Amino acid sequence: MAYARRLTETPKRRMDKIQRAPMDLLTRLTKEPLPFAIFLGIKIVSAVPDKIVAEMTVRDDLCTRPAVLHGGAIMAFADTLGALGTIANLRDGGRTATIESKTNFISAAPVGSLIVGETTPLHRGRRTMVWQTRVTTAEGKLVAVVTQTQLVAGASEQRSVP
Repeated sequence: MAYARRLTETPKRRMDKIQRAPMDLLTRLTKEPLPFAIFLGIKIVSAVPDKIVAEMTVRDDLCTRPAVLHGGAIMAFADTLGALGTIANLRDGGRTATIESKTNFISAAPVGSLIVGETTPLHRGRRTMVWQTRVTTAEGKLVAVVTQTQLVAGASEQRSVP
């Protein structure tokens, strides 16, 4: 029932719920996950305003041949983390959307492996935020580095950050 309710909610309503919930950031981000994050199987491991860490198991349906994680799945994983980092820094009523993304692919992640993403801010401004995500295997081998720019909209100002 709760899953069906999540599917019928609008993205704006879901974002409003995530942003106004009075709980710690990790709980807030995992309580109402983004639908595409559910599909990808993203598990948030830790969350603070200046770093989001998550993992994802490389499934066969996310792979290209020969059985390695598709580049689009890597980009979607990283994009989700950068968006969550921005959400963690928005004021009430703020919204975000990715407006630019660049990916450097370094090595492959084989089916069955666990990838880990760690995103940190390069810039947190009033109108945009820039996040860099390092994607590695659980053993620490670098898979990709993604830099993305998030538009900040809908609130007169976002939280002030150091």
